[in-house]
Amino acid sequence: MTPVVEFDSKDFMSDFQALIECESFSQDPESLARSAQLVSRIGTGLLGAAPHLIETDSHPHVLWRFGTGPRKVVLIGHHDTVWPTGTLADFPYSVADGVVRGPGADDMKGGLLIALYAIARLREQRGDLDGVSILMTGDEELGSPGSRQIIEDEARGAKAALVFESGAPDGAVKIARKGVAIYSLEVTGLASHAGVEPEKGINATIEVANQVVKIAGLHDPSVGTSVVPTVMHSGSTTNTVPAKAVVGVDSRAASVAEQERIDGILSSLTPTVAGAKVDVRGGINRAPLEEKMAMGLYARAQRLSAHLGHPPLRSVAVGGGSDGNFTAGVGTPTIDGLGTVGGGSHARTEHALQVWIPRRVELTTALVGELLNED
Repeated sequence: MTPVVEFDSKDFMSDFQALIECESFSQDPESLARSAQLVSRIGTGLLGAAPHLIETDSHPHVLWRFGTGPRKVVLIGHHDTVWPTGTLADFPYSVADGVVRGPGADDMKGGLLIALYAIARLREQRGDLDGVSILMTGDEELGSPGSRQIIEDEARGAKAALVFESGAPDGAVKIARKGVAIYSLEVTGLASHAGVEPEKGINATIEVANQVVKIAGLHDPSVGTSVVPTVMHSGSTTNTVPAKAVVGVDSRAASVAEQERIDGILSSLTPTVAGAKVDVRGGINRAPLEEKMAMGLYARAQRLSAHLGHPPLRSVAVGGGSDGNFTAGVGTPTIDGLGTVGGGSHARTEHALQVWIPRRVELTTALVGELLNED
């Protein structure tokens, strides 16, 4: 294996601070534009090449493509965060006792820097990065509505997709993520006066209540399936038989087959109240990242981690989705959680541990280098 180039912690931490202090709320186009420009400048300095800037619905995505041939390895992250602009005022960047804090420290300003620094090290080692793509999107925290197609097109046919969401608190990488499906069940009934002639109405509240019981009954933790009725609205006034009702449903499943089974049941729900109409909208948003799509890369990463003298590399399966669901969904072997190790994402406890940063840079450099060397 080619020796890993020395990691420059001082430069990394300087860039880390700059990225955290450049707020990038997913719903603030101006802050996202500034963030994309900063990511571009940092990456251009490290990689010696300027990226393509792609915008969808005011969300800028930053893409480096090396070479013109088929993609071999695709590194994926995002520069948007859940933190509203102005959060820095009472949750500033800080470093104390090896802990980096601030909005986006763990999700995932540090992760995208790990990817950039690793490929910069690889460029110094081998020069040729033909077949490597690095994509940093600007709408992941919204579900990647505009970047999904870019992610899938870039990853399709690649040997590997590496995703730089944060790792587990013990440094474990993520080898499985549940698939996500979002539904809205809408009930149409008929309004009437609740006190004078309730028999003339068709009660949407009763219908939606019956459907909620059915939906909740699909929940099956024994196979990793969750089907959860969430936000519900019904009726207009207390003296009117409700004519409309709606309930949201969040469903997660560990396998494609289970996800499709639940989708089929929800899509075929029928009314229980005479005269009521039931309309189910929405569907599967992200296919699962199944373990079988990650195990080859995980075994390789374990071996390389041991060779580098890192702590034993462990794995974890999680319920939340990421852009790794999309890359696995198009058939590309995928491993996630290669970013910072810390915790508290989306909370005021968000942090990243400095000690893991050089390890992640080294591991990514070795992993991408080995994948490229096999051609």
